[in-house]
Amino acid sequence: MDRTTEAAIKATFKWVPRQADFDAFAKLSGDDNPIHVDPEFSARTRFGRTVSHGMLLYSRVFAHLQALYPGRDHQMQTLMFPNPSYADEELAFVFSENPEGNGEVLIEVRRSTDGAVTLSGSCQLGDPS
Repeated sequence: MDRTTEAAIKATFKWVPRQADFDAFAKLSGDDNPIHVDPEFSARTRFGRTVSHGMLLYSRVFAHLQALYPGRDHQMQTLMFPNPSYADEELAFVFSENPEGNGEVLIEVRRSTDGAVTLSGSCQLGDPS
């Protein structure tokens, strides 16, 4: 994790999702769409391989938010998934506070190989408890 010493938090985390992560999330969530869990099926799609569940990515985001901002309630989020995340490809999770200081955290997840954004959004956090 890279973290500045300024008042505003900026942090980056790396993670390599594995097919086992996709499979476990499918079992937990009930979303067993073959695009996530069936490599043979996925190979015949426009993606060419399995892709992550969007909410699997967000569950990682949420865990990092809790670690970065302990005691802050998660009030709402906005998310877009413009590109797929693949098994065995490193992702960079980037967090930065909105410079307007309104409790909003800007989030971006990018594939490390080509920089393509796979999750873009923000979260509104409550005041510290």
